[in-house]
Amino acid sequence: MGEWEAGLDDEEAGAVMRTVTRQLKLWREAAGLTQAEFGAAIGYGEELVSCVERGRRIPRPEYLDAADEVLGAGGKIAAMKGDVAEARYPKKVRDVKRLEAEAVEICSYNNCVIDGLLQTEAYARAVFSSRRPQFAEEELEQRVAARLDRQEIFCAPKARPLFSFVLCEATLRRLIGGKMVMRNQLERLSEVARLRNVDLQVLPLSREENSGLGGPFRLLKLKDGAAVGLSEIQLTNRVITDPKETTVLDMRYGIIRAQALTPRESLAFIEKVLGES
Repeated sequence: MGEWEAGLDDEEAGAVMRTVTRQLKLWREAAGLTQAEFGAAIGYGEELVSCVERGRRIPRPEYLDAADEVLGAGGKIAAMKGDVAEARYPKKVRDVKRLEAEAVEICSYNNCVIDGLLQTEAYARAVFSSRRPQFAEEELEQRVAARLDRQEIFCAPKARPLFSFVLCEATLRRLIGGKMVMRNQLERLSEVARLRNVDLQVLPLSREENSGLGGPFRLLKLKDGAAVGLSEIQLTNRVITDPKETTVLDMRYGIIRAQALTPRESLAFIEKVLGES
């Protein structure tokens, strides 16, 4: 359970965890079980049960399922799995996920790596592993899981947003993670590019004009008509809400799309690169 250690400096996650751990303790005490007896019943050690109840560890889904069954909670404990899983991820990731859930259109330009919503698990792990100084193993796994969790937006049960991705050709040819990782990543791009609500475009290196040389950015257009820009450069993560600045990003993104290959041409280009791999 190492990668499920609680982030004690995260107030929002801390509030969720205090509620969950309080409920777990109340249910256990109501059943007349000590921490040792409860741990033995669900297949965990007394120390781990203590860590969970003190908010030092975030309980995994299987822990909550076992607790629900042993304590006869009738699904009330298991129902907390979604909230607990959300608390596992960094606040920045949770905030971005909420914005994406409110978006009717998500636009992304990247000239460094494949956009996070499009990354395979192996590619995402390779991207995070390349970071210096390195992430601890627990944090690396946490970040990979959070990135994959965000991708559920592609199969959301409610209205799905429109997606527009523009990838610089360099992101298709940079061998992040090695040849097999990149081959699987290109296959993933080929699949996503065929979705009806996705426009995926490639900006070739041969183009003389590229209005995205200032770096990657994302633009989320929300249901209420507002727009939010997201920019991540080295040690700086910036959320852009000033209408003057989001208008500039919107205009810039439109120009970048016009400079790129069409979605049909881009799919053929991706398959060409895939054939060369």
